[in-house]
Amino acid sequence: MWKSGTLLLLSVLWASGELQQETELRRLPPPGKLNFGYVPAGVYETLAHYEPGPIGILFHLVHAFLHAMQPNAFPHDLIVKLAKDKFGAIQTEYQKAIYYEIGFLICAAVGLLFAILMPVVGLFFCMCRCCDNCGGEMHQRQRKNADCRRGLLGTLLFSTSLVITIGVLCAYAANQNLSSQVKNIRRLVNSNMRDLHTFANDTPMQIDYLISQYATVKNKVNYDLDNIGPLLGGRIHVRLEKEVHPALNQVLNMAGAMRETKEALENVSVSLVVLQEGAGKLHFNLSQVRDSINRTLDDPGCHDEESDATTAQLCHSIRQSLSQLQMSANFTRLPNVNPQLEKMKNVVKTDLSSVVHRGFSSLNDTPHIVIEQTRTVVNSVQNLVDSVGNNISSFSRAFPLQTCLSNFTIFISHAHAKIEDYYPEIDKMDFYRWIGCIALCCMVVLVLAFNYLGLLCGTLGYDKHASPTTRGCISNTGGTLLMAGVGFSFIFSWMLMGVLTTIFLAGGNMEKLLCEPFHTKELFKVVDTPYLINPEWKNFIPGYMYNDSELELTSESLYSTCKQNKGIYSALRLDKVFNISSFLNTTVFTKDVVHQLENFRIDLRAIILLEAEGKQNLLDFSEAGLSEINYADYLDEVNKGVTVVDVLSFAKELESQTDLMPRGPLQTALKGHVATLQRIHRQQIAPMEQAMSALNQSMRFLERTASDLPNKVTDVLEAIEAAQHLISQNATLLINQETRKYSATIIGYFNQYIEWVKTSLALEVAPCKPFSNILDTAQIMTCSFLVDSMNTFWMGLGCSTLFLLPSVILAVKLAKYYRRMDTEDVYDDALDNWN
Repeated sequence: MWKSGTLLLLSVLWASGELQQETELRRLPPPGKLNFGYVPAGVYETLAHYEPGPIGILFHLVHAFLHAMQPNAFPHDLIVKLAKDKFGAIQTEYQKAIYYEIGFLICAAVGLLFAILMPVVGLFFCMCRCCDNCGGEMHQRQRKNADCRRGLLGTLLFSTSLVITIGVLCAYAANQNLSSQVKNIRRLVNSNMRDLHTFANDTPMQIDYLISQYATVKNKVNYDLDNIGPLLGGRIHVRLEKEVHPALNQVLNMAGAMRETKEALENVSVSLVVLQEGAGKLHFNLSQVRDSINRTLDDPGCHDEESDATTAQLCHSIRQSLSQLQMSANFTRLPNVNPQLEKMKNVVKTDLSSVVHRGFSSLNDTPHIVIEQTRTVVNSVQNLVDSVGNNISSFSRAFPLQTCLSNFTIFISHAHAKIEDYYPEIDKMDFYRWIGCIALCCMVVLVLAFNYLGLLCGTLGYDKHASPTTRGCISNTGGTLLMAGVGFSFIFSWMLMGVLTTIFLAGGNMEKLLCEPFHTKELFKVVDTPYLINPEWKNFIPGYMYNDSELELTSESLYSTCKQNKGIYSALRLDKVFNISSFLNTTVFTKDVVHQLENFRIDLRAIILLEAEGKQNLLDFSEAGLSEINYADYLDEVNKGVTVVDVLSFAKELESQTDLMPRGPLQTALKGHVATLQRIHRQQIAPMEQAMSALNQSMRFLERTASDLPNKVTDVLEAIEAAQHLISQNATLLINQETRKYSATIIGYFNQYIEWVKTSLALEVAPCKPFSNILDTAQIMTCSFLVDSMNTFWMGLGCSTLFLLPSVILAVKLAKYYRRMDTEDVYDDALDNWN
């Protein structure tokens, strides 16, 4: 039955339905951790835990008593020897057995001695009383402390009866607890059976879920393969652009320099024409102004004897400053830049920026190139991914799921039905047990009834003024009842002690040899002792199941694993029968997939960063003749200024000098010359100064541009060539690195699935908590229900039985004070007086 159950569990674990085929590709996030969701799990309803409630205090007292009586450790070695030798070692190991059982033997000896001596003592006590001894003589001697002795004996008897009553109540509570817990057996068994059905029904669904989640891997792999351009090509592009973009940006900067150079040459040409034309007009106008001022200074007011000395001095000063009023720069000697300008116009006819942008576009086309060049490999990998799913589907159909599941369900139902058949017998046996325990309790209750009634009647009917021979009927009845309790004590106590001693030996040893070692797992160590059950098997469970007794699978590990609600695959070490790692590595993670991913061949030689037209354009730019321009002559003339003196300042100075002259024709004429100079500055000199500034800026820019221009162009071309060589020849290492990363990502999806399946199978699929619950339920019913209640019963009733001894003694002595005596002591007056 165990082997068939094992095969059934294996079949349930590995059986599954068809893989779910999705009609639409599920769009998944970029490469990362896959989310397989949560394995659907059933809820096991069995709560294999027992809380005894208030009676648990009594259970703890019993455990404490048993530990004090039997403090020895669990006899692991002794039990193993006895089990191996089929109890033949008891002849040689009896001393160890006696040493371990010494506490039980002493208590049992006391109980047997009590059971034997009690009827014997009762017999002799009865015979002794018949002979008017042992308190049988109906005569009570008068003592002065009689009332005190009677009160003390009554109090002690009442206290003893209370102790006996408490013991009976404890025994009755234990008896009732056992009966009430027997009713819970059906609930626990039904709960365990339902959990087994849940286990059988949910396991195929969980395995179906594991296999169906291959679709997550498949869809993610297909997604990454369909997007190999952005994913792989994008990574390659990012790596390449770090090296390529600087070179292309240099060319782009050079294209900008070309445009600016052409504009600068145009500015130079225009400015030079403006300056040359303006210089001629300005020279003519300045000459006319000088001649006009000279003629004005020939006025008699400047040199007549009658003129003011100040005016003459001013005229002299003005005449001397007129030599400054002339051109400073000679723009006519500067050559034009038309040859260079014509060359630059030819250079810029080629739109180098467009050529560079085509290079950028060609580089940005890397993802598309990757798509085109890997299309065959991608199709092959996708076909392999589909075939892997088909392999899993075909494997899942190899197990007879429905048959195995039906057989397992029938087995559970049949076992449950058989257990149900035992319930009436269990109830009947429990009823008989309950009646027997009540009968035992009633024996003690009968004695207690006589004690309590005797105390009640004796106390109420006692008259301290009455003599022992004249005591009332109620008091005499009290004494008689006490003696009746003594008689029933002798009749029942030895039988009680015999029964309780038997229960004590059974229940105590069950607690110490079964229940306690189960909690400390010492019992598992005994069962897991190598070569114990079969001399040829080191470990019985793997030896019986897998014919491999060396496998580390013990009952303790099996119970602990199931107790943690882990999967039965890890609990039973089913990897011995079917290695999931090997299966997944050969079925899911196939070498063909790895081999196909290694076939990626990406060639980027189709990427052209700079076409020949662009390279020639750069060379033409370097040969545009910018270095032939005499920048020094230009800058020298520009730095001279338009005129020797600032005409506007000269006009202001002339005006200030004129203001010092006396009013007259001379002053008026000079004022007119000032206005002429100001107009010349405004209309001719200012535009020429602007043209000179533009010429200066353009020439300085051209000078910087022409500085080492051929070498600059050569550096740019070399950078482009290096970048092109990287793409065409040396990009293999970079491409291989990114391809390996991409392939590792694809393979990582399979690895994630494999690890998830192994982890889920070990922890979440077919959690075997129902099997540990069955053992825990058996322990609860045996130890918590039966053994603890049984031990509490013998402890309570045993204490009551032991206290019957002082009860007998106290009742016999107290009865003398309640019963009516036949004779009494008589004292005469003389004796009284003498006393």
